Amino acid sequence: MCHPPATTSSREVGPLAGQVLSNSRGRQGEGVGVSGQRGQLVVAVDGPSGSGKSTISRRVAQALDARYLDTGAMYRAVTWAVLRDNVDLGDAEKIHAVATGVTIGIGTDPAAPHISVDGVGVDREIRGAEVTQAVSAVSAVPGVRALLVALQRDIIAGAPRIVVEGRDIGTVVAPDADLKVYLTASADERARRRSTENAANQAATAADLARRDRLDSTRAADPLRQADDAVVLDTTTLGIDEVVERLQRMLDKVTA
Repeated sequence: MCHPPATTSSREVGPLAGQVLSNSRGRQGEGVGVSGQRGQLVVAVDGPSGSGKSTISRRVAQALDARYLDTGAMYRAVTWAVLRDNVDLGDAEKIHAVATGVTIGIGTDPAAPHISVDGVGVDREIRGAEVTQAVSAVSAVPGVRALLVALQRDIIAGAPRIVVEGRDIGTVVAPDADLKVYLTASADERARRRSTENAANQAATAADLARRDRLDSTRAADPLRQADDAVVLDTTTLGIDEVVERLQRMLDKVTA
């Protein structure tokens, strides 16, 4: 059973046990659904790895005094559980079984996002090389996506303001978001950023990013793609402050 944020109305979202740890300052229970209707502001940020999604989404959320949801971390958390249980990455049925039984705890404070699996903090573990190599296979399982998308929508529904980042936010998770942004950058720049973050070889990182892009954009369930009405922003030559400023200007128009 999925347990949505405290003080919101509870509803089942498949058999996944998802316990949401809300750390935001905003009062929960406000807003209507995930469609950006009256009383709620939803910002969808999509794009490939290394495009700047996480840093920029957190900065924008802080500027808005909003909550922040990293959906990629949720897929990584399930992947960590799959690896923990020594499940074959080619066995979709067993992967789905792990997902249905795991409890994901996720904090939505942009200043200190946190994620746990069955009560164990895994913020560092889910960013490791083993999880990175396996996450595309796990996230391609339709049943896993269905469970996590339902949980993500519950979290969004309980937030007055929220910035959500991932690879299918504007197309699947929150298709009626108030603002949809698709961040991108050149392959070389994305590899440089990611290798700097992980102290890894840039050539190897570039190859891994290309592999993930191919897998994520060609999977049958909710592939990575730009929403038709998304604003595309190439961050190759832009600094973080400049990107955040541009998004804030876009939001000023949306909320005017």
